[in-house]
Amino acid sequence: MKNLKLILILIVGLSFEIQAQELDVNLQIRPRFEYRNGFKQPLPYGQEGTSQISQRSRLGINYKQEDLIVKLTLQNTRTWGDVPTTTTADKNGVAVFEAWAQYNFTEKWSARMGRQVLSYDNQRILGELDWAQQGQSHDALTVSFHDETQKLDFGGAYNSNAENLVQTPYTVANMYKTLQYAWYHNQFNGKLGASFLLLNTGYEYANADAKLLVDYKQTFGPYLTYKTGKLDTSFWVYGQTGKSTDLKVSAWNAAANLGYNITEAFKAGLGYEFLSGKSSNDGSSVIKSFNPLFGTNHGFNGYMDYFYVGNYTNSFGLQDAFIKLNYNVNKWQFALMPHIFLTAADVVTPVNEKLDSYLGTEIDATFGYNFKKNITVTGGYSQMFGSKTMEFVKGGDTSHTNNWAWLMISVDPKIFSWKK
Repeated sequence: MKNLKLILILIVGLSFEIQAQELDVNLQIRPRFEYRNGFKQPLPYGQEGTSQISQRSRLGINYKQEDLIVKLTLQNTRTWGDVPTTTTADKNGVAVFEAWAQYNFTEKWSARMGRQVLSYDNQRILGELDWAQQGQSHDALTVSFHDETQKLDFGGAYNSNAENLVQTPYTVANMYKTLQYAWYHNQFNGKLGASFLLLNTGYEYANADAKLLVDYKQTFGPYLTYKTGKLDTSFWVYGQTGKSTDLKVSAWNAAANLGYNITEAFKAGLGYEFLSGKSSNDGSSVIKSFNPLFGTNHGFNGYMDYFYVGNYTNSFGLQDAFIKLNYNVNKWQFALMPHIFLTAADVVTPVNEKLDSYLGTEIDATFGYNFKKNITVTGGYSQMFGSKTMEFVKGGDTSHTNNWAWLMISVDPKIFSWKK
């Protein structure tokens, strides 16, 4: 209740600010049911699937005064039934998802500081990760230039565990100590779009002498799109170099997608993605497995999250060939996406047996329904047909039925809006 009172005080205080020009307050309630029966990996031998309901609850406050824009988004993420151990504390708590201030120096130049979403192009390297109930944001400073055809963003971040008095290692898993990036986009003739991303991430670690060091890894490459009335294509190539925990990095990622609107309601597409990996019998110390870093990985390589969603790093890499079929009618949206997965590098067993590169086939089917304004219903069903190679790489039992189903309701009303 204390948190709720503070939120209400903040809303009322802002609404009566005499200098305010615009104030919007938005609410989101998003519960999601999931049945997991071999989700993220084949179901382990002798185990049974499970189900649960998770929920995101968000309160967003947007304030604008002349050239100043401020945004604050508070959220609580929880699993239904995950109750606090006492009547006075909620162990999930209320977290800050976004808390930033932006100043527009001119019509084209602006700067933003604070916790913010870094999302670019198709979100393969930097994305909001909206599927995850907690989402993904960064504590950063960003400078932006935007005009009619060009966009340029560059910025950086520097992370610490706390306000320390002595040198203390930054130990948050898979997070950088420091980050710098630049992203440039140009739109040509309304059809061709070209972007280039350069990302430098520094990760802290202790060497053999317990000395804290930071190694820097660079991820860079172009992202291209070409769109007409019926055609929708995209292509990207990213390389990774630098060092990680004193090991050299040499990895890459490339993909091509082709979509075509057969009718106004029906769209068909196909695509292929390659993420480099490292063979079992490769004795070098070089890291050859590409890491998508902070991308919205759930949107790639199948919805069952077998690859790169909190797992499958420093792996054999991946080849993903897929077809995507979309059909939209009235308030309904339907999609069917079969994937064929293969490793990108050789898989060799401890007895020197080379396994087939075929990992398996996943079938994803989804639907969406716009129930009414600010209320949408989405859901889906996926099934993985894994191979013996999948079983060797990921563990579990591929002869067992491995499937996943979900249903989500999103309620997103604007509960307050005021303009001076």
